[in-house]
Amino acid sequence: MSWGDLFKHELKAIFSNFSLVFTVFGGVVFYSFLYPLPYINELPREQRVAVVNLDHSQMSRELIRMANATPQVHITQHLGSIHAATVALEDRQVDGILVIPEHFYRDVMMGTSPTLAYAGNAALFLVYGTVVEGLNDAGNGLAIKAKINRMMLTGDGAVEATQHATAMKLNMRPVFNVTMGYINYVVPAVFVLILHQTLLIGVGMMGAAENEARAAGKTGYWAQYPIWMVMTVRACLFCLIYLPLVMYYFGFSYVYYGVNRLASIGDLIMMTIPFLLAVIMLGMVLGQLLPRCELVTLVVLLSSLPLVFSAGFIWPPSAIPTAINYIAQLAPSTAAINGFLGLNQLGATFVQEIDRWGQLWLQFIGFAGISYWLMRRSR
Repeated sequence: MSWGDLFKHELKAIFSNFSLVFTVFGGVVFYSFLYPLPYINELPREQRVAVVNLDHSQMSRELIRMANATPQVHITQHLGSIHAATVALEDRQVDGILVIPEHFYRDVMMGTSPTLAYAGNAALFLVYGTVVEGLNDAGNGLAIKAKINRMMLTGDGAVEATQHATAMKLNMRPVFNVTMGYINYVVPAVFVLILHQTLLIGVGMMGAAENEARAAGKTGYWAQYPIWMVMTVRACLFCLIYLPLVMYYFGFSYVYYGVNRLASIGDLIMMTIPFLLAVIMLGMVLGQLLPRCELVTLVVLLSSLPLVFSAGFIWPPSAIPTAINYIAQLAPSTAAINGFLGLNQLGATFVQEIDRWGQLWLQFIGFAGISYWLMRRSR
């Protein structure tokens, strides 16, 4: 009945369960490389574009060179008709089309606005947006240059003409997501959810395995110790197991993928402890409610997408129905995701995230009480 014996029993139960070990260690490490893989390149670049030049003027060729010089577009084909370009787009030979109309040079020099036609596969919205952005930037750049040339012909100096042609200068500086890519947007929040779900499965499997043994008429060490001792030792062991995994995600993985890290180590530890404890207690509740181990994995996996989309980082909470917002607050992942994002990505102080820290402690206390009651009832 000693603490040391209970620690040994718990360690043996954890590391002798292959499914649990594979989920906890294999799942965390595997997903650290698998999930960010589609977002490594951050943004699509150098999309293939076919050009249909119906003007064949020096200015139209200059527009083509400007479009090809943008980071978004790579001119790969010069075709003689819109039909040929459409066929190339449908056959996936190119990702977009630029059509320069007849009399393009004449209309520009006369001050008439010619119409440049862009086309792309809108089913791939990132590719389509990149193609349109690159072609639009090239068209706007040529339009400003032509306007400056016309103003200089009327007697304006080069500096004055430039100032009049570009009266408003846009200086875009991303505040948080400095790369404007998916790595800094998606990965930090999903990494927290991965820790949440794998820990939930691991602890839940422990309780479900006890339920299976109890249903088979067997007794184990868990029935020979006071409930509060079993809960304490299990919580301590899973915390000790997951602290290095948290450091692996917030340390090595963030450095490897170039994710922003603004929080201090002390603030991260302060947020991590109640997060892990709350998830462990929720896992104990789940383990007492489910009769078999495989059901734990099924339930947790089915909850993953709802938790992601209701956490408040993909859609703002104001755009989520109030009832779903309230339900989402019951999951430790919601408070933890927003707390870690605030500290690590947005540069908030710990005082600014104190509400979410307190929410995690309340969840720990609430789930601990429920799991204690369920364990006592099962005995």
